[in-house]
Amino acid sequence: MNGRIDSGLGQIVIDTDVIATYAGSVAVECFGIIGMAAVSMKDGLVKLLHRDSLKHGISVIITEENKIRLNFHVIVAYGINISTIADNLVSNVKYKVEAFTGMEIEKINIYVEGVRAID
Repeated sequence: MNGRIDSGLGQIVIDTDVIATYAGSVAVECFGIIGMAAVSMKDGLVKLLHRDSLKHGISVIITEENKIRLNFHVIVAYGINISTIADNLVSNVKYKVEAFTGMEIEKINIYVEGVRAID
């Protein structure tokens, strides 16, 4: 389901891929996030995604009330408190995605798929 905003002249429809791409670009700018992760269901392997495929590490769900739910699969930096990284990610993504789309974020789930040393 796509996000919908009613304007005075008609309706604006936002595709979930657009929201996922924007949310991914905001997420990788956050402190402690190395990148987005793609999980292979076949072998249970986790791989770091390149910047051009950030949306594959995020799932976007638009609820019946036209609110956004985001699921992030991330790889975090070694040696940094995960709850601090998660709090930073949630606050940045919530603020920027709500400003970008004009829609409210209902829930953000973060799945830490791996830990990497900072280069």
